[in-house]
Amino acid sequence: MKGAFAIFLFFLSSFVSFPGGTKAAQAKDNGVYIVYMGAAASTNGSLRYEHAQLLSSLKRKGTTVVHSYSRSLSGFAARLSEEEARSIAQKPGVISVFKDPLLPLHTTRSWDFLKYQIDLEIDSSPSSDPDFSTQEYDTIIGIMDTGIWPESKSFDDKDLGVIPPRWKGKCMEGNDFHQSNCNRKLIGARFYVDPDEVTADRSPRDVQGHGTHVASTAGGSAVPDASFYGLAAGTAKGGSPGSRIAIYRVCSPEGCQGSAILAAFDDAISDGVDVVSVSLGASAMSIPEVTSDPIAIGAFHAAENGILVVCSAGNDGPSSGTVVNAAPWILTVSASTIDRDFESDVVLGGNKVIKGEGINFSNLDKQPVHPLIYAKSARQSEALESEARNCNPSSMDATKIKGKIVVCDNDDNEYSKESKLEEVKDLGGVGLILVDDEERSVTSTYGTFPMTVVSSKDASEILSYMNSSSNPVASVLATVAVANYKPAPSIAYFSSRGPSSITKDILKPDVTAPGVAILAAWIGNDTAGTPGKAAPSFNVLSGTSMACPHVSGLAATVKSRNPTWGPSAIRSAIMTTAIQSNNLRGPITTHTGAAATPYDYGAGEVSTTRSLQPGLVYETNTTDYLNFLCYYGYNIAQIKHIARNVSDSFSCPPDSSPNLISNINYPSIAISGLDGKRSKTVFRTLTNVAGDDAAIYTASIDSPEGLIVKVVPSKLKFEKTGQKQSYQVVLSLQSSVKEDLFGSITWTNGQYKVRSPIVVSSRSDNL
Repeated sequence: MKGAFAIFLFFLSSFVSFPGGTKAAQAKDNGVYIVYMGAAASTNGSLRYEHAQLLSSLKRKGTTVVHSYSRSLSGFAARLSEEEARSIAQKPGVISVFKDPLLPLHTTRSWDFLKYQIDLEIDSSPSSDPDFSTQEYDTIIGIMDTGIWPESKSFDDKDLGVIPPRWKGKCMEGNDFHQSNCNRKLIGARFYVDPDEVTADRSPRDVQGHGTHVASTAGGSAVPDASFYGLAAGTAKGGSPGSRIAIYRVCSPEGCQGSAILAAFDDAISDGVDVVSVSLGASAMSIPEVTSDPIAIGAFHAAENGILVVCSAGNDGPSSGTVVNAAPWILTVSASTIDRDFESDVVLGGNKVIKGEGINFSNLDKQPVHPLIYAKSARQSEALESEARNCNPSSMDATKIKGKIVVCDNDDNEYSKESKLEEVKDLGGVGLILVDDEERSVTSTYGTFPMTVVSSKDASEILSYMNSSSNPVASVLATVAVANYKPAPSIAYFSSRGPSSITKDILKPDVTAPGVAILAAWIGNDTAGTPGKAAPSFNVLSGTSMACPHVSGLAATVKSRNPTWGPSAIRSAIMTTAIQSNNLRGPITTHTGAAATPYDYGAGEVSTTRSLQPGLVYETNTTDYLNFLCYYGYNIAQIKHIARNVSDSFSCPPDSSPNLISNINYPSIAISGLDGKRSKTVFRTLTNVAGDDAAIYTASIDSPEGLIVKVVPSKLKFEKTGQKQSYQVVLSLQSSVKEDLFGSITWTNGQYKVRSPIVVSSRSDNL
C-alpha cells in the first residue's frame, strides 16, 4: 500500500485503476473492464438510474456487456477501450473502473485431528463433543471455484430433508450437466462465461478437481472406506455434513476471472447462502487496491447482507507481508499440517533408513540394490554444475544416469520438481531423491515413479554414505501413511504471512486450519495422475485452498447452532476460541521448527468444539466497516454509493486517519507506528452470547518484554444474553523496538476463555 495521503489522492483524482502499477492485479488481456458502482438499488434486480444510463449508452454503441450486476451490487463488466474506461470512471455513481483480473486458485483425518486437538491443550476449559450432524438451522454454503463433480458420493443427499424454502438459487444446465445432477445436498449450480469467447466449459461441471475437493471438505456427506489408492483410508466427511452446497463455477483452467467472481457474489447473496467459501485470490506480487479487488468488493456486500465470506490467505509464504484477501470483512485462513505423514523412505546400503516425504506407488525393490549417484557427478561438459546438481533439463549425461537412483538438489527455483522427475525418468533413472527442506514438509504425489523428498540434514547423511562407499546403493520405498505424527500442527511453508499489505492495523491472517495433504472428493474422469490406475474417487491436495473450506464448514456449523448470529459474531467465535499449542503441548511452530507468531496463524488453529460456545463475541457492525472506509481514504459521497443502507446522519469521523483503523471492533488487536515516546489506546466491545443470567469476566494479559498493556476495566459483568460491555486497552513501549511484538488478552469467567491476540509494530508503513 502507498500511505493514507496517497490513497486519498488516488481516489479523488481518478476513481479508476489501470494495470502497470506496483500492485496492479494480474489481468487477462481480453479488453474487459469492471465498472463498480456500489450497492444495488434494491434486492429485486432493478437498476440504479446511473447504471441503466451507462448500460443503455454502451448498447447503443454495440459494446459487449459481459456481466451486469444488479441483484446485490451494482455495476457491470464490458469490453472497453482504455479511453472509454477513463471516460466512464468520471461518470456519476461510478466508484472504480479496473481491468478484469485473472486470479489464481490457492491450491477425513483433518477433522478428527481438529476434534481431538483441543484435548491436548494445557488447561483447556471443559467443552462438549458436539454431534455435527444435528442441524438446528439448515445452512447453505456457497462455493466459488472450478465447479463440481456431482456424481461423487460426497454429495449424496441421503437423510437430508427438503431444500430450505428460503433458497432462491438455480441449477443451471450445461455441457454434461443437467438439473437432475442437483439434489437435496447440491441444491444449486451456476457457471459464468464471456459471451464472446468460444469455450466448451459452459457447465457447472468441474474439469480440474479443485472445486470438488473444496466443496466436499466444507460440506461433504460422510463416505466410508475413502482413500487415495489405499492411503489415508477412513471415512471422509466435510466440516458440516448436514449443510447444503451451492456451487458457483467462476474458474477455468486458465484462472478465475474477476468479472465472473463479482457476478457470482451478486447471485449468491440473492440466492440465500449463509457462508461463501473462496479458495482463490490475487498473488502477493499483484495485490489490488480494495476498489479493484473483486473478492473484497463482493465480500463487502455479502457482509452487508449477513453472509460470512471465508477466503484463503494465499500460497506465497514463507515471506512476510504476502497475505491476500485481507479486507476486515473477510475471514482469512492460513494453512497448517495435521498429525499424518505420507512417508516414502530411502534405504541405503547396510539397511540404513532415511525418512522421506511424498506419495509414490512404485514397485522398486525394497532392498538397496540400485546404484546411487549425485546428479552433479553426471554433469554434461557444457552444463553448469548448479544446473546438473539440480537435475535441470539437458544438464546430465544419460549414460551416467541410466539404471541409477539420482540425488537432486532443489535450490535454484528454475524448474519444478515434476520437471526434474521427468528428466531423470527420460534419462533412464530408476528413482529420484530430491533435497528440499520446504518441500519435505508438504506431501506431493509422484505417481508410480520412485521419488521422495528429504531434508538437507538427511541429505548430508546420504552424501556422506556415498562418499565413503565404493559402490553406493539404495532404494526408494513406496509410500505408507503414518498416523499420530508430531509435532502437529505446524504452519505450512507455502502459507502466506502477515502483516497485511492493506493495513498493519488489522491482523491477517485471522486463523489457521488444516491445509496440507488433505483427502477429499475428486473428479471421476482423472486418469492422468497415476498411470495404470483407475481415476481416484478421492485425492490428496495441499494449499490454503484446502484450509479455507475447513473454516467454511466450521462456520456453517456455528451458524447452524446459532442461527441468529451475524457473520462477525461467527468469525469472532472461531477466532477467540482458537488454539495456539500443538500435540506435543508446545507452541505451534513453523516448518523450520521455530515458534510461529500471529503473522503465521492469526489467532491460532480453529477449534471445532469451543467455537460453538464462545461465551462472548466481538460484533463488527456496518458502522465499523464504514469507518474503516473513512480511515482508508474514501469520502462520504463514495461510501454512500458503496453501502446499501447508509444513514443520512452518518459522517466520517473528523480525524479519519489510518491510525484509527485499530479501533474497529475486531477480535484481534493490531497497532502500528507505536514508539517509545507515546502510548496508544484502543477500544473494544464484547457481547454476551452464553445465555447465563449473570457472569463476571476477568482480563488476563500476556505481554512480551518491552510492551506495557493495561486493560480498563479489568472486570466485565454481564447480567443477560445480548448485553454489551466495553473496555479499552492502553499500550505503551518501554523503549524503542525493532521487531514486532506479540501478546494477548484473554477474558475468562472460569468456563469460557475469550482470547484476542495483540500485535504491535513501531513501524507506521502500514498503508
